[in-house]
Amino acid sequence: MVKKNERAKQEEIKLSRRPKLANPSVVAAWPGVGNVALGAARYLTEKLKAKELAEIEPLSFFDLSAVSFADGLIQPSIPPRSKFHYWKNKQAKEDLIILLGEAQPTSQSYEFANCVLDIAQRFATKRVYTFAGALSSHFSKEPRVWAVATQPELLTELEHHGVVLRGDFHISGMNGVLLSVAKERGMEGICLLGETPQQLDEIENPAASRAVLNALTDILGIEIDMSELDESVRQASQEIEEFLKQSRYEFIDHFTFPLWKRPEDEGRS
Repeated sequence: MVKKNERAKQEEIKLSRRPKLANPSVVAAWPGVGNVALGAARYLTEKLKAKELAEIEPLSFFDLSAVSFADGLIQPSIPPRSKFHYWKNKQAKEDLIILLGEAQPTSQSYEFANCVLDIAQRFATKRVYTFAGALSSHFSKEPRVWAVATQPELLTELEHHGVVLRGDFHISGMNGVLLSVAKERGMEGICLLGETPQQLDEIENPAASRAVLNALTDILGIEIDMSELDESVRQASQEIEEFLKQSRYEFIDHFTFPLWKRPEDEGRS
């Protein structure tokens, strides 16, 4: 007999397929700093042509805080979706499950994490990866990747993949919560964090997304076409550099020269 709470949990998970997966890892991502995580996971999903696998019913995890109107009429409220995709690795028996979350849950984060891991363990997953942005004091065209893990032996493994093993800090949101719950359940967990400038935390940073993807594919031993992401990085880098340059000028102008006497006015009467 299925207990009430178990039945409720089953109703929160909607499977669209039941493929046979070989030793899959899970990659989970949500919106966050610089859109590093979701940008990387979406690109990975597209390039692998991953297929839909499952979805978590959102109503238990997202509070309705606002509604939209069009032409004076209220519009249907569509809660954020949390969709799983899968990819079968033809080169090795190490498949992949990717979770794309449109938003982080606004309630019951712990229960939400358990739903994610219920799906993962249904397919015998042993390792979970999350992505995140790591706030840095500077901008770099080649951002580094920080890494943290749930077990010491994973840190030893990560040392061989060119990541920076950080000391004491915290990861906010589901990118950290999921790994904490994974550790409780005896699963391996790794978070890869791409450096992104503090002053640009709300601006998309594809360079950081590319950095964490490079680290992940190196760890997993897979290859994907990075050319489109490289072009996004090139365009974004130009925009970011121009933004930072303009910000420096405005800072210097504001704190160094009186409002009535700007640099271009020097020498004028």
